[in-house]
Amino acid sequence: MLFPIAVFAPLLGAAIAGLSGRVIGDRAAQAVTIGLMIAAAACGIVTWVALITGVTHAGTDFISDWIVAGGFHVNWALRYDALSVTMVAMVTFIATLIHIYSIGYMGHEERPTYRFFAYLSLFSFAMLMLVTANNLLQLFFGWEGVGLASYLLIGYWYDKPSACAAAIKAFVVNRIADLFFAVGIAMLFATFGSIGFNSIFAGLGAHLQDRISLFGSHHVLGVIGLLLFIGAMGKSAQIGLHVWLPDAMEGPTPVSALIHAATMVTAGVFLMARMSPLISLAAPVLAVIAIIGGTTALFAATIGCVQTDIKRVIAYSTCSQLGYMFVAAGAGAFQVSIFHLITHAFFKALLFLGAGSVIHAVHGEQDMRKMGGLWRNIPVTYAVMWVGSLALAGIPPFAGYYSKDAILEAAYAAGNAAAHYGYWCGVLAAFLTAFYSWRLLLMTFHGKSRLEHASHAGHAVHESPLVMLVPLLLLATGATIAGYLLKPWFIGAHQATYWHGAIDAASATVLAAMEHIPGWVGYAPLVAGLSGVALAYLMYVAAPGLPARLASLFRPIYLLLLNKWYVDEIYDVIFVRPYRYLAGKLWQIGDVELIDGVPNGLAALAADASGQVVRLQTGSMAVYAFTMLIGLVVLISTFLLFR
Repeated sequence: MLFPIAVFAPLLGAAIAGLSGRVIGDRAAQAVTIGLMIAAAACGIVTWVALITGVTHAGTDFISDWIVAGGFHVNWALRYDALSVTMVAMVTFIATLIHIYSIGYMGHEERPTYRFFAYLSLFSFAMLMLVTANNLLQLFFGWEGVGLASYLLIGYWYDKPSACAAAIKAFVVNRIADLFFAVGIAMLFATFGSIGFNSIFAGLGAHLQDRISLFGSHHVLGVIGLLLFIGAMGKSAQIGLHVWLPDAMEGPTPVSALIHAATMVTAGVFLMARMSPLISLAAPVLAVIAIIGGTTALFAATIGCVQTDIKRVIAYSTCSQLGYMFVAAGAGAFQVSIFHLITHAFFKALLFLGAGSVIHAVHGEQDMRKMGGLWRNIPVTYAVMWVGSLALAGIPPFAGYYSKDAILEAAYAAGNAAAHYGYWCGVLAAFLTAFYSWRLLLMTFHGKSRLEHASHAGHAVHESPLVMLVPLLLLATGATIAGYLLKPWFIGAHQATYWHGAIDAASATVLAAMEHIPGWVGYAPLVAGLSGVALAYLMYVAAPGLPARLASLFRPIYLLLLNKWYVDEIYDVIFVRPYRYLAGKLWQIGDVELIDGVPNGLAALAADASGQVVRLQTGSMAVYAFTMLIGLVVLISTFLLFR
């Protein structure tokens, strides 16, 4: 029963806090949601330990029938294997820490916060439903659930127009990708007669030679794989569909940590791993995944180098790290992508919550140009931000070193052009990642303080309360040791027994090939990372005037990166403005003039006619008698004419 408790406890917390929060109050709502999240995390960790130690075995927890319509049969069931159990343990643990952290961060909120905690728990439940699904429809339910919950959380401060716009943008962009995902699910049912994972994977061999004339020489499995990947691109913010992710920073910082670390953005990576038996059979799709992932990793890293909002720097870092995960998936090393997903959850949640601690300390300021010299005032936050940055930059022995290195080694070992492209993009992105990580550290915590606005307002910079620091310290511990501890199970000696069919077995060939790559392949990312740290030190400590001179000298490039390659502006010209123009015309002509115009016109005609008829009612007996006489003459004349 522990596994269902881990999944459904957050739903119970969301229901209690959301439906009765106004009655029981904020404190009680916080206690209920956090208590149930702690229970979920405890159950999730216990079930994970039970699986890896052999106490329990992979299987399915049936809940109930859901849809039975002819040959279409879908039930509610929780898939219990290494992939789902790993994700449940990670999601519940990270989400619990974010719930606890939110007590302190939202402590100064003027409006009641029970709704916020209800949304956090609802988000957690939707993600848990996604990762434990035993069929694609149940997965799609969780997929759309995190989309809805993200809309509610990003737009939580609904009185801010920018927050409302960001929530709508996230919702709409994800719906675009979800259309492709839905078509992919439909094609899977048409091909296999089922959307259950076991039925699909069991039938793969019989469909390897299937062709579909509409797509030429590509067999149907490749088309399905491409559709599923496009769906994953939306949730995991790959290039082209990444534009919602930075704007999601408009929500409270705990929301940013929840969305960007452990839950929503990793859903696409999880989908690729879950469908790895199918994806791995389509070599062209793997190549597309590797190319898109490598391009995203490098593209997002270039933007992160010039951003000034502390949360946006970390947001573009998330986008870049997701690109790394897709490089691993495109190389066929799905275990490695999940390994980085787990380590990334620790250090990225740490960085976001650390940034929230900085923002809390400086009373809402997010512009790094207005900070500086904070390490003396908030030493604990400073220390954990160092840990998170070291893990992000892939510096040993921190968690990111093991997983990021494994991704790049797998990409090189895959031996094809697309994976090698992903490798070199990843090496360049490693250099940029280290640079913008230390740029953030140096601008925020070192140098001369630039917080005049805070001193003028009479506010002192202060360390966060213990309820915020404890989650930071636990995440810092995970960001330090998780890579070393999990490597043997995820990609090392125990990986075959650990995954035990939860991920496509063909991935093991890439892991084996990693043992025979040249030594420089593994050292290149570390050298790139250390070079990025050195460049950041040169530009922001040794020669602090250098960034401004470079920005002036290469102003077109600087503006290109500062404005995020103008992707939003391009989309505005190509899609948004024409759509609004067309919608306006359809509204004015189709809705106002036709749909509303026809009934309104008939109503006006009836009103005019009745107005004319009313004029006949004069009240004069002479007029009525004359009218009757005229009518009688007309009647007799008609009778005589047609008799």
